[in-house]
Amino acid sequence: MPTVLSINVSSGGIPKLPVDSCAISYEGLAGDGRNHEKHIQFDRAVSLIDKEILEQLTTEGYVVPAGAVGENLTVENLNLQSLEPNDRLSFSGGVVIELAERRKPCYVLDPLGVTLKKDIVGRCGYLARVITEGLLTTGETIEIQKAD
Repeated sequence: MPTVLSINVSSGGIPKLPVDSCAISYEGLAGDGRNHEKHIQFDRAVSLIDKEILEQLTTEGYVVPAGAVGENLTVENLNLQSLEPNDRLSFSGGVVIELAERRKPCYVLDPLGVTLKKDIVGRCGYLARVITEGLLTTGETIEIQKAD
């Protein structure tokens, strides 16, 4: 079953650090800052990546614990890269988000490894907009609602 493994926030930049639970509004996660104007948009309110991708990157030599690549939600058993824009994720606590676009790596990843930006292409997760605000807690399950 797809599950929220880690909820990650920071005042801006990376790494984002784990919290047990967090209020999520249309603007994003409470206490989570963004260093770049392009990220302050409703369709970029939440970023997600699969734990399994972080594990792959770890076997490739990168040190990337949950939150290291700037994701708000580290999820497991979801296979984000198989999903499409406009698919919705409903969390067991009531929060609903809609996938907006696949994440693209940027220079903020450089301190994690000079080739990470290249190596993470196509497996960098998703950016999403919030459809239903609420409190999200680590361990919640996720239901996928495919777009029509």
